[in-house]
Amino acid sequence: MSGLTGTGTLLRLALRRDRVVLPICIVLLVLLAGGSAQAALALYPTPEELTRAAEAVNASPAIVAMFGPISDPTNPGAIASFKTVSMGAIFVALLAYALVRRHTRTEEEAGRTELVGAAVVGRRAPLTAAVVLAIGACVVTSVVVVLSLVGLGLDAPGSIGYGLYWLSAGLAFTGITAIAVQLTQTARGASAWALGALGVAYVLRAIGDSSQGALSWLTWLSPLGWGEKLDIYGANRFVVFLIPLVFTVASVGVAYALRERRDLGAGLVAGRAGPARASASLSSPLALAWRLQRGAFIGWAIAYALLGLVLGSVAHNVGDFVSDPKVEEMLRQLGGSASSLSDVYLGAELNFLAIGAAAYGISAALRLRSEEAEGHSEQVLATRTSRPALLGSHALIALGGSALLLVVTGLGMALSYGRASGGVGATLGRLLPSVLAPIPAVWVCVGLALVVFGALPRLVVLAWAVLAVFVVVGEFGSILKLPQAVIDVSPFVHASVPPGGSVSGVPLAALLLIAAALAAAAVGAFRRRDLTTA
Repeated sequence: MSGLTGTGTLLRLALRRDRVVLPICIVLLVLLAGGSAQAALALYPTPEELTRAAEAVNASPAIVAMFGPISDPTNPGAIASFKTVSMGAIFVALLAYALVRRHTRTEEEAGRTELVGAAVVGRRAPLTAAVVLAIGACVVTSVVVVLSLVGLGLDAPGSIGYGLYWLSAGLAFTGITAIAVQLTQTARGASAWALGALGVAYVLRAIGDSSQGALSWLTWLSPLGWGEKLDIYGANRFVVFLIPLVFTVASVGVAYALRERRDLGAGLVAGRAGPARASASLSSPLALAWRLQRGAFIGWAIAYALLGLVLGSVAHNVGDFVSDPKVEEMLRQLGGSASSLSDVYLGAELNFLAIGAAAYGISAALRLRSEEAEGHSEQVLATRTSRPALLGSHALIALGGSALLLVVTGLGMALSYGRASGGVGATLGRLLPSVLAPIPAVWVCVGLALVVFGALPRLVVLAWAVLAVFVVVGEFGSILKLPQAVIDVSPFVHASVPPGGSVSGVPLAALLLIAAALAAAAVGAFRRRDLTTA
């Protein structure tokens, strides 16, 4: 029997299981790209306006750090795609990661891979099916988005480059995730490796793009930067696409080699054994939850602290790159009516980082689901621990941890920016409203995740879908010309305060009440349902 025997059957099974979610993801990504491009072209109807807008983008380190530069300011497709091409590449990378992890490590951890392996299925078949599915999904997404952009009247070479940009990110993180699932013995551990690599890739690209030549070479080290180097709607250097192609072939080859060196259900990075005797640190549900989640939180906290330091150091030089009043006005529309362009930049970055903090909070809250599926929750509830105490322990980690991430980022920004501008304390005072204001919005996202776990434990993916909706309507709602009532659905819209700006307590208090109501509803739903397994 060949090591690839049964690959086709497993691929058909994976397609059947993802027959609803996968098409929806592809359609949403294509609508995001096409809708944003169409709205941008309508917003800047003349070539002169398009060129001025593109030059404004390239003149701002803040915007370039978030979305990347525009290759050719005179090409309509450049301004029509600058915001969604980089963000969409991240979403495609996340799609590839989710597909590979779901159909490899998650299946193996749940025991289904061992069950399937009892039939005529080769050792390499599960990984091959997952990789083929992820690559196929990325290819289909890229092809459809190219057709949609060409249909809007954008030039074909640039639109093909757009599709290759997305495809390069998807291919790269297909290979990265394939390696990650071999290293750890849990799906959560694989997520830490893969998503950590995505975070590093984003930081490398952001630093490289905003360094004005000093560290621009860092962009070449980032899988998210390879697509950018295609210079879409500009030079269209398609030869750069060879880099992600070679990287994907090499990384998948490494994943196959690693798969041959480990046992089924195991990982190459062995889990650390616990103490031989009972520990006082596990004397309560909260202590146990912290013990389970401390590694992930520490990793996120270090990443956010480094981001704060880097972004704060970049903010000190923002004003040096902006001399056009129209550019300045554009930046203020992006980051709010702050007192200085540096504050505008920091406010815009904090709004973006709040979404990441919400992602951490959702991940921490959904640890409840993995603990339940593995039978650990049943063992804990066999003691004197109540269901509200079990849910509340992980909820406190999720709520407190997500808030601390923003605080850590604010401290890092204040240290690096404040030292350069002559006052850490004054800088921290200006940043504090921007740091604390998004916390209620983040907690609403965590509360929704807890409700989904409490009421629909098998559909916890809905928590991530809701966050994606919040990001799309909040970040792209105005570009897509959505009604204001739809944009207001995103809690982040109501929790954005520029540095040094005044805080309106009413929307923040309303968000806190919503988060509290969601947490109470989650407790009630969890108490009424039976425990379930995967």
